[in-house]
Amino acid sequence: MTNWTFVANDKGSVRRARPAGPALSIGALISRRAVLGSLGGLSAGALLPSPLAAALRLPAAPVRPHWAFDELAFGIAPNDRLAEGYRRQVLISWGDPLFAGDAPFDHRQQTPESAARRFGTNNDFTQFVPLDGDGQRGLLVVSHEYPTPELMFDGLERGDTGNAQSHEQIAIVMQSLGLSVIEVRRGPEEWQVVQGSPFTRRITATTPIAISGPVAGHPLLRTAADPSGTLVLGTHDNCNGGLTPWDTILSCEEGSADFFGGQIEGLPGEAMLRRNHYETGASRYGWERADERFDISRHPNEVNRFEWVVELDPLDPTALPVKRTALGRFAHEGAQCAAAPDGRLVVYLGDDWDGEYIYRFVSRDRVDPISRGANRDLLDHGTLAVGRFHEDGTLEWRGLVHGEGPLVAANGFHSQADVLLETRRAADLLGATPMDSPEGYAANPTPGLVYLALTGNRERTRADAANPRGPNPEGHMLELVPPPGADGIPDHAADVFGWNVFLLAGDPADKAAGAGYHPDTSASGWFSQPDNIGFNPAGRLWLCSDGPGARGHDGLWVIDTAGANRARPRHFYSPPAGAECCSPSFTPDGDALFLSIQHPGDGSASIAAASTRWPNSGLDGPPRPSVVVISAIP
Repeated sequence: MTNWTFVANDKGSVRRARPAGPALSIGALISRRAVLGSLGGLSAGALLPSPLAAALRLPAAPVRPHWAFDELAFGIAPNDRLAEGYRRQVLISWGDPLFAGDAPFDHRQQTPESAARRFGTNNDFTQFVPLDGDGQRGLLVVSHEYPTPELMFDGLERGDTGNAQSHEQIAIVMQSLGLSVIEVRRGPEEWQVVQGSPFTRRITATTPIAISGPVAGHPLLRTAADPSGTLVLGTHDNCNGGLTPWDTILSCEEGSADFFGGQIEGLPGEAMLRRNHYETGASRYGWERADERFDISRHPNEVNRFEWVVELDPLDPTALPVKRTALGRFAHEGAQCAAAPDGRLVVYLGDDWDGEYIYRFVSRDRVDPISRGANRDLLDHGTLAVGRFHEDGTLEWRGLVHGEGPLVAANGFHSQADVLLETRRAADLLGATPMDSPEGYAANPTPGLVYLALTGNRERTRADAANPRGPNPEGHMLELVPPPGADGIPDHAADVFGWNVFLLAGDPADKAAGAGYHPDTSASGWFSQPDNIGFNPAGRLWLCSDGPGARGHDGLWVIDTAGANRARPRHFYSPPAGAECCSPSFTPDGDALFLSIQHPGDGSASIAAASTRWPNSGLDGPPRPSVVVISAIP
């Protein structure tokens, strides 16, 4: 086993390994807010002010160099807390109406029809998409991952919601998941949701969604309701995601095992189901009781139509969402984009399960920075690869290509569609490195390094170079180092990277934990189980934990990735009891931070026994997942 040394120097706590590569910007290659053309049924240019339709490049406003703050003392409370000098606004909460004329939310008056017109529950991925040059107006795209029925309906108890929910309640839950698209504007005092904006949209568990790419039409995707295998109703378990250079959203279906029930013994696809972590029996949420397509024993192909990456165009509310099968089928946690030196798109993907793998997709074609429409099908063509970490500090990307190596008919792969449908088994045969629940990715656009959060793996019995603790209940972070390509630009499409251990999570005061941070990390600064990560425009890393692990509670930390404070986390925000915060997303000027607060009160037996009512002031209402916006006090 490799020994790790954490040192106090200008690099902070870092494994002694290869240089990180040149500090070069890839921002000039593909502007994230490139010249707008059209995509789908509507022209984006027609939806924006005419000067921006010609050329919209950001940021146009000054970027705050960094968010200076005194570290927030760690603690658990019924309400959220944040560092002094900053303020937070609850922008929107579960059940808030999205369309003009709808009544205020009352959890006792829910219907499926009403839920489909309201902000969904348990929001996770959050992405701000500017509609102007300085981010005073934009779209907020938010995913709604999974339900907590015991905190949605009176009379339900934790642990028995699968059997106790009525069919009506299950139908409400189905309409409360998926995605919300809302328009927001910065007002003189607060941000405002533009109720009834022409961009407003809900995607739910029953919304028609196209299936595209190599697996579209595969026999194992065909059902009685869809003999073509190219159109599915809905998306669910939408965890994290990403933003493409042409401003579409990549929403990740993390898994379906909790949503499908039924007997799998003896089914033709039993081996594939078990490899994908499905088990026989009733589902966690009981959907098969209300909708038979979620009963695997009756409709065995329906399950294969989930666990993909969904592309959504928030600028065109009429465009059909699309499941992009070229990005593989597994428990997608995120889909973060970067640019190769030759203009091809690179998407980093993690399989959020103990002992699963990291992936990378490289498009066949270049991104067109002029016409959005030219990128319409770009994610249908390219190469998906899986990561193999080596003891010498290199990361090898092994392509999942039909006909190459073991991915041949003799092993059950008769086409590229077969390979992608059984992504995990294909990766097994390629010798991929099992990882400790790879979740968040973020590419720092300034030096071009990629950061990977691994939430942990209690089941690991054998450590390796990239997963240096076994078991690893607290998780860790890696730093991936693309080699320089043309003109010294980091080559995210290269077959071989370098890598470092960036930090090892857990309590540094507990020697048995084996944690590794900057030596000046405070008692409030350490965390457990890293999850979502992102960079603000000034290049600082923001991390949300998802445990709570040894820390006992989740939060938001700020971490420098270079300089004297490299790998030193500092606690900035604490969500309410039982909640985790998710997906930090900034305005282009860096002055406003949008943050999802998921499942407040989680672990409570019922609404009546909820550990918090956040953000409500009522004494008997349920806690409500919400999006908050944080900014400095003027």
